Amino acid sequence: MPAAGRAGILVFMAPPPADVPLRQLIDLSGRTAIVTGAAMGIGRGIAHRLHEAGANVVVADLDESAGGEVAAAFERGRAGSALALRVDVSDQGGVEAMVEETVERFGSLHILVNNAGIYPTAALAQLDVETFRRVLDINLTGLFLCTKAAAAQMIEQGDGGRIVNITSIDALHPSMVGLSHYDASKHGAWGFTRNIALELAPHGIAVNAIAPGGILTPGTGGMDEQMMRRFEAMIPMGRMGDPDDIGRAALFLASDLSTYITGAQLVVDGGRLLA
Repeated sequence: MPAAGRAGILVFMAPPPADVPLRQLIDLSGRTAIVTGAAMGIGRGIAHRLHEAGANVVVADLDESAGGEVAAAFERGRAGSALALRVDVSDQGGVEAMVEETVERFGSLHILVNNAGIYPTAALAQLDVETFRRVLDINLTGLFLCTKAAAAQMIEQGDGGRIVNITSIDALHPSMVGLSHYDASKHGAWGFTRNIALELAPHGIAVNAIAPGGILTPGTGGMDEQMMRRFEAMIPMGRMGDPDDIGRAALFLASDLSTYITGAQLVVDGGRLLA
């Protein structure tokens, strides 16, 4: 579907020719990606795969030290290919500065992965309004702010782009007691994804979501062994996921393997929703 791009150029989300080698379909050389919450866990797994595929990667995270370590590792593999930025995604000025610094450093922006998120546990009777608002500020408002700033840059460039939102299987079913605020944010993120996919498609920008199930990250490290065994017993594939399981899915949605997909949510949960 065409749209007016920069200087009146029409943007088409055209499929690559059928004879393009697979290695070219996943080659992100010359493209730049921002990954929020990329200092550890799922975000780091995503950033690693995008960087491995050739993208320049902005490691955006509140943890400046950990983000810097990730970017430094990328730089050792390919000089000039990574940038670490301290960003609070709920702060509009900080998000806009993140996009500006990305373009200043790499010249353009092609991929945004909205991964930053928090999930403090509190049952309804103990859930205070400050915690509820903070979860929505990070998980939903932050996603909106990053999408708005990145989409504006992509539209100005005039050659399309990819936006990948990390939701959760909790966007599709109720989570555990104590995560009502988290579930609200993830249901909102999925609804936002579908609506914005419709709005941005004429600009050649695909917007999709990944819904992880249980993934082994530093955030899940507090589960005792008995709780972990119970959780794994509910997963048909018999194991927790790894951050790289999500990294591979993100690479699929960020690359030319997915040129005819937008407004979709890819469930990566080992079959948990089936149970």
